[in-house]
Amino acid sequence: MSDLVDVPATEQLSIAPPRKPSLLRLIRDDIGCVRLRDPAARSELETLLTYPGIHALIWHRLAHRLWYADWRFPARLLSWFGRFVSNVDIHPGARIGKRFFIDHGACVVIGETAEIGNDVTLYHGVTLGGTILAKGKRHPTIGDRVVIGAGAKVLGAITIGEDSRIGANAVVVRSVPPNSVVVGVPGQIVRRSIEHHAADAPDLNHASLPDIVGVSLKQLLERVETLELQVEGHKNERPHVHAPDGESWAGEDFSI
Repeated sequence: MSDLVDVPATEQLSIAPPRKPSLLRLIRDDIGCVRLRDPAARSELETLLTYPGIHALIWHRLAHRLWYADWRFPARLLSWFGRFVSNVDIHPGARIGKRFFIDHGACVVIGETAEIGNDVTLYHGVTLGGTILAKGKRHPTIGDRVVIGAGAKVLGAITIGEDSRIGANAVVVRSVPPNSVVVGVPGQIVRRSIEHHAADAPDLNHASLPDIVGVSLKQLLERVETLELQVEGHKNERPHVHAPDGESWAGEDFSI
């Protein structure tokens, strides 16, 4: 006797894999999310006609379907055309989730094995690149609701955890936990003190970036000066760089 149990037709249907969303639905969602993340966007028609990031994404959505239908050359040709008209280079093999937005789309590069989650925002000059020549997974995986600032480079088969923010011009070469902020070269990871959640508005506060090196140096200099005062009983005559007064460093310490 067989050990298999007959499954009712209704249950068989319930466990079937979900269908991919239609291209039209994906593109409509991509256009619709722009007004939530860019106060300059005034209408969906304006977004569709004038935003190069949207143009690049539309061409990518089409090329991506061709790529995984094994129409590789037409997919690459369509991808090239999308780059030609938008200055955004997205490989047709890259997997991109829903409501993706490239603000000020220009000079963005997204590699073949990159994977991008839902509600992700990229700014101009971002690269999601590889660091090796071997085939296989070599580009980043970006979690949901991640924001990547202008000029940032995210390199290698690493993972950027959901609800994280990558600062402008950061170079990220190691995986980032969820709910983190990354700044600097190479990127330094700072865990959020106040977590960002799925229901929150997109985290576009690019000015809120910790100066890890600067703050550490300032605290060390202040500590050294305090110890010197305790030992010698008076302040020295500026034999070294001094801690900044508020946000400004002393120009005489740098001969400017």
